Amino acid sequence: MQQETNHLGQPVGFVVSDLQAPRLPAREPMEGRFCRLEPLDAERHAAALHAANAVDVEGRNWTYLPYGPFESQESYRDWVEQSSYSSDPLFFAIIDRAKNNPVGVASYLRIDPASGSIEVGHIHYSPLLQHAPAATEAMFLMMRQAFALGYRRYEWKCNALNAPSRAAAQRLGFSFEGVFRQASVVKGRNRDTAWYAAIDSEWPALESAYTAWLDPANFDAAGRQRLRLSALTAPVLKQRG
Repeated sequence: MQQETNHLGQPVGFVVSDLQAPRLPAREPMEGRFCRLEPLDAERHAAALHAANAVDVEGRNWTYLPYGPFESQESYRDWVEQSSYSSDPLFFAIIDRAKNNPVGVASYLRIDPASGSIEVGHIHYSPLLQHAPAATEAMFLMMRQAFALGYRRYEWKCNALNAPSRAAAQRLGFSFEGVFRQASVVKGRNRDTAWYAAIDSEWPALESAYTAWLDPANFDAAGRQRLRLSALTAPVLKQRG
């Protein structure tokens, strides 16, 4: 795209003339083949989620989140109940369709319709969800919904020391945009934040990559993938890091 300039010869951004502020994401289910996302609800989800999280006996999955691990089902239920009332972040429980059991959570947050920007975060996958096709499909469903609503930028941010999250972002098609140093203090420790994003012009290629990966033909009789999602999304990435 050719750089535009104003009447003073200064470089300026391209004109955005067709942006209509997208609707806020609805507190409604999202259906997939492997999973279903439901608005987080303490009564329906807290006990099963706590049990699924307890499989992580070391509490390793909580290291980079600003809360947890939770010492009891009651304390976790309190967190779920408080979180379920929020509209930003807007939390969803991820349901394993095969067992009809909640196995993780994720949310939309930093929702900015005026700029057409939205983030996915507060992702906590229990060991029952990690590395399963449903884990990828949940992210696909949320990204698809965001772009369908008209958002032009879909963000992923994580602690810069969280190597698995950074690898996951790039596997899912988010391009690296840099590190904000000393961005915040979490659990009494410094957090540098790594930024990733996908934008609307990249979505058609990303949707094709996800659709190809999630196709039943991509899995053999033992459920092993034939094509890696990272190979399918790699051409979309503008920068790695």
